[in-house]
Amino acid sequence: MVKQTAGRDALGNFAPKFAELNDDVLFGEVWSRTAELSLRDRSLVTVVALMAQGLTDSSFAFHLQSAKANGITRSEIAEILTHAAFYAGWPKAWAAFRLAKEVWGDEEPADDSDLAAFAATLMFPVGEPNDAHAQYFSGKSWLAPLTAEQVPTANVTFEPGCHNNWHVHNADKGGGQMLICVGGRGYYQEWGQPAQEMLPGDVVNIPTGVKHWHGAAPDSWFAHLAFTVPGENCSNEWLEPVSDEEYGELK
Repeated sequence: MVKQTAGRDALGNFAPKFAELNDDVLFGEVWSRTAELSLRDRSLVTVVALMAQGLTDSSFAFHLQSAKANGITRSEIAEILTHAAFYAGWPKAWAAFRLAKEVWGDEEPADDSDLAAFAATLMFPVGEPNDAHAQYFSGKSWLAPLTAEQVPTANVTFEPGCHNNWHVHNADKGGGQMLICVGGRGYYQEWGQPAQEMLPGDVVNIPTGVKHWHGAAPDSWFAHLAFTVPGENCSNEWLEPVSDEEYGELK
């Protein structure tokens, strides 16, 4: 479930019913229907809908930030707003771009030559764009499944600044995950604990039921092997994105 308190924070005393509908129904129910439509796609729809109405205010800025956190990249938002401009209007696109530049302004698009240079330092393949899980990543990642036998293993590569959402590995018995950094520099963090830097050779063991995230440092590519520990009724529970404030504290 997407947890939101903005309604109660701003209007809880003045308009409690509106605040309840905003926080519990719009965000708690509609935005949480990720099986029907991913958070990334819901962000895309919302940004275009607000732009079409010319509502480039603080709520639009919030949804742009959410779109970035839900995996929409700088190049993608530029293409989305350009496409929408032909239907919503050129002046509205100009206004939307001004705010989008503030949200994505510090993000440099990944260059194919940069990826190739980093891949050349690895002993494992980079694989293909991790599109199936893009909605749970901030930035671009690549996935290379290595084996599905005994202990399923994959190499995951992150562009600088890319990291996944908070998430939990669940299982009735056994389960969990193990990470081994094989290139670059990144971080692993458990809920309520300081972030742990990961360098090549570093190993992290993640038990079931532990809320955590992992990904690249802001200024470095990062790759790790992800080992899925066998268990019974294993599943991943994807949660909210890491906040810009939390990630911004990392070096």
